Amino acid sequence: MILTFTPEEEAFREEVRGFLKEKLPARISEKVRTGKRLTKADHEEWHSLLNERRWYANHWPVEHGGPGWTIPQRHIFEIEAAAAHAPSIIPFGVSMLGPVLIKYGSEEQKKYWLPRILDGSDWWCQGYSEPGAGSDLASLKCAAVRDGDHYVVNGQKTWTTLGQHANMIFCLVRTSSEGKKQEGISFLLVDMNTPGVEVRPITLLDGEHEVNEVFFTDVRVPVENLVGEENKGWTYAKYLLTYERSNIADVGKSVAAFAHLRHIVETQQRGGRRLADDPLFAARMARLEIDLDNMRTTNLRVLAAAGEGTAPVAESSMLKIRGTEIRQEITNLARRALGPYAQPFVSEALDEGFKGEPVGPDYAAPIAVEYFNNRKLSIFGGSNEVQREIITKAILEL
Repeated sequence: MILTFTPEEEAFREEVRGFLKEKLPARISEKVRTGKRLTKADHEEWHSLLNERRWYANHWPVEHGGPGWTIPQRHIFEIEAAAAHAPSIIPFGVSMLGPVLIKYGSEEQKKYWLPRILDGSDWWCQGYSEPGAGSDLASLKCAAVRDGDHYVVNGQKTWTTLGQHANMIFCLVRTSSEGKKQEGISFLLVDMNTPGVEVRPITLLDGEHEVNEVFFTDVRVPVENLVGEENKGWTYAKYLLTYERSNIADVGKSVAAFAHLRHIVETQQRGGRRLADDPLFAARMARLEIDLDNMRTTNLRVLAAAGEGTAPVAESSMLKIRGTEIRQEITNLARRALGPYAQPFVSEALDEGFKGEPVGPDYAAPIAVEYFNNRKLSIFGGSNEVQREIITKAILEL
């Protein structure tokens, strides 16, 4: 794999920068830069601007609405978008469900659902985790029983990110109790406006309503909303998780966050000298920069493998582990560097239009929120402990 960029790819970088400068709304990028809350409308506006250029589903094939980018082009866009303080693309529809439908969905499902992902008609969320079935996902109990031309779904999902915005949810459901627990799982698309679906908010430690519980009581789902074959959902789930884990690493965001951290370290002082001149802090920064460069290389390898149609199980797990640890360390060092300016404060200060005066730099206020929120990264998408088991089994072929 070649890790340097060609003149054509550098020209593409300039094209991306030009697009971001012209099309990325300043009010949205400023909210991202200063850690303000993004609304559903903010995300939808950015998704729409990207889709006008066919850049929204940048990893999809051209025949399904993608731009036909190469692996390096996708990497360049991710880095440049984060550097410009563009919002992260909400992954559930375009980055997680989309690839599953393209690979395993019927032609009818592709023709109906993929355009609706692109034009924003549907906002998707993910129905995987349950109470008692998080890292051990195959232990899920949410059941779907065939009744004529419908499945009747009963059960519960939890930690459903942004479920309060969604009108659709893709779910893993149990359709059989025979054989190994992985063999009785199916992949189902559920309209959240169907009678019997209830969404309850979960407020996190940082005060944010980011995740939810979703309850299903006799929810009737058309059989045509089954993706692939009944009881084969575990195969589709594993394929989707390789995309989710790579997305969790979010290399572009880590690169941008490290650049911001370097700025903080070079401007903040302790005892009359810059933090950058403190040998212990400088050593932690150097170790972090080395890890980040290594992760960028691993990310390119994972993207290259995915572009060739393979599901890089061990590599995506490695990327998930190191990516989450790096993002956690970046926010940890930023919090330490900013000191009292990074203390928790009233959550309303993260809303657009808040009239209170910030204490310290305008970017300092959300650092504590980011630090606490990033504690979850090593757990969701399959805990890092589980990822280490996956790597061991894949490498040793157990």
